[in-house]
Amino acid sequence: MRRDYFELDVSNVDWVANGGKPKQPTVVIEFTGDTDALRDRLTDTTGAVLEATETDAAFRLTDAADDTDAAGVVSVTNRVTGDFILELNVAADDVTQFVRAARRYGESDAARDADGRYRVEIRVDGTELVVHEKATFLVYSSDGDLLRGRSLIPSGVEL
Repeated sequence: MRRDYFELDVSNVDWVANGGKPKQPTVVIEFTGDTDALRDRLTDTTGAVLEATETDAAFRLTDAADDTDAAGVVSVTNRVTGDFILELNVAADDVTQFVRAARRYGESDAARDADGRYRVEIRVDGTELVVHEKATFLVYSSDGDLLRGRSLIPSGVEL
């Protein structure tokens, strides 16, 4: 599937900059391509939709991390098979803002009732196909090195 079939929108991140009440950051990925192909990638061999624990989300820089207009690729993969479910191009600043908000949300009292530090919704034509709450989001350099300080890694997790 082509990266331009996906659009990403992030919400509930502005509260960090303006000192507002913590809200769980939400990533909405809207898909405009072949729905059957996406559904196939989002299900296991029995046809059941993959659970949050069966997927991984990451960002790989395509430019140097310190470039002011750095960009990269957000990916969601099937943890069991390693197959890519989807990929899309985004600005690194957007990812940095998102990770900062998810980290701060995880430290807040508001996070106690949540299953994760952020929420991912994958939609087709505005209809939710998958909703997952996640706690980990890994960020990699353009050389493939894990950038721990830029990643969202829960305490107690060893990589």
